[in-house]
Amino acid sequence: MTTLVTVIIFVISYCLLMIEKWNRATIALTGGVLLLICNVYEWEDAFGFIDWDTIALLFSMMVLVSITKRTGIFTYVAIRLAQLVKGRPVPLLVVSALFTAVGSAFLDNVTTVLLFVPVLLSLVKQLQLPSFPFLLTTIFASNIGGASTLIGDPPNIMIGQAVEHFTFLSFLNHMGPVVFVIFVITVSILVFLFKNKLHYNQRLAEQFMTEDANKYLEKNQLLYRSLSALFLTIAGFMLHPFIHMDITTIAVSGALLLLFTTDHLLEVEEVFQEVEWVTLFFFMGLFMLVGGLQTVGLIDELARGMIWLSDGDLPFTSLMMLWSSGIISGVVDNIPFVAAMIPVVQELQSYGMMNVDPIWWSLALGACLGGNGTLIGASANVVVAGLAASYREPIPFVKFAMYGIPLLVLSLIICSFYIFFRYLIPFL
Repeated sequence: MTTLVTVIIFVISYCLLMIEKWNRATIALTGGVLLLICNVYEWEDAFGFIDWDTIALLFSMMVLVSITKRTGIFTYVAIRLAQLVKGRPVPLLVVSALFTAVGSAFLDNVTTVLLFVPVLLSLVKQLQLPSFPFLLTTIFASNIGGASTLIGDPPNIMIGQAVEHFTFLSFLNHMGPVVFVIFVITVSILVFLFKNKLHYNQRLAEQFMTEDANKYLEKNQLLYRSLSALFLTIAGFMLHPFIHMDITTIAVSGALLLLFTTDHLLEVEEVFQEVEWVTLFFFMGLFMLVGGLQTVGLIDELARGMIWLSDGDLPFTSLMMLWSSGIISGVVDNIPFVAAMIPVVQELQSYGMMNVDPIWWSLALGACLGGNGTLIGASANVVVAGLAASYREPIPFVKFAMYGIPLLVLSLIICSFYIFFRYLIPFL
């Protein structure tokens, strides 16, 4: 009976998350509390299921970016890049994709689109360009770029925290090459599809070139200290294997360093008000929901099912994980899917699959790139859609899927070859 109740609560919570009619943090936390009410587990167990390392890492990066964005540096860089290509539409599309991908890799994709999309919409409005190609490119670039590093996309953060030997450099080494290829191919396809719709207006471009980007930049102590703390934190991520300090400690240290050094320049209360608390509480509720599945043994059964289906064959299991995570993440938000799959992969080791690293990389690639399938496939997509709607530039769900699904399938095909030749040939 307990198992049935747990499954019902879990499925209903997922369905409500897909509908997106109510706040997702409220839904996830309600589901977790219902499991407590139904005596599936106790409060002590619930807190044990929450991955506090992931919560602390996300919170620290939010604090770093919240302070840094007050200096106007992100708006300044975006305008300067647009002026670098002299306001020409096609180069602007490419540059905006590159800016989004790099920002998503080192800041996380949700934060990057929150900072960049308002600036981007302002740029295309000044140049009288259609917003849809740029918004579409931004979403794809954010998910692709975010896939390349440990902190770039929430699924990667969760996987990085779950696998002790995965470092920041591990993600760059294993995810970076295929992500770069997919990024180049995706942007090339988008340029080919939209180049005839992006008309260059020389008069508007010349007016745009006269705009002074420096007026958005505050050259003061806050700028230098926030950039220093941000670069030190990212450097710490890269040196993580050598300084023997975990990623979460590095992020928390960077956030505290910046808070201490800027205490007299801004109010800490204001910084904390800008933290995305909804996202953090959503993660907490999500971990509680998945913890319910672990408590009643469903995670264990799912792992056994995968072993039975694949007969313990690592190549088949890896490719099955890639395609299933890619397709499912295109339909539901990739965060709850990865939260459910992490304990499954961990269980596979207890059934004799000693080297599950290829399965981890398959899960990471499928979940991150699967977000490009539909408008609800990833948190970054939902954020961009919300921002666009607030600027009266809505993104139609079906229209997005017409571009997203074919590009997702192409990405998964490329990843299949990459995983097969890099990881799986020795096991055949």
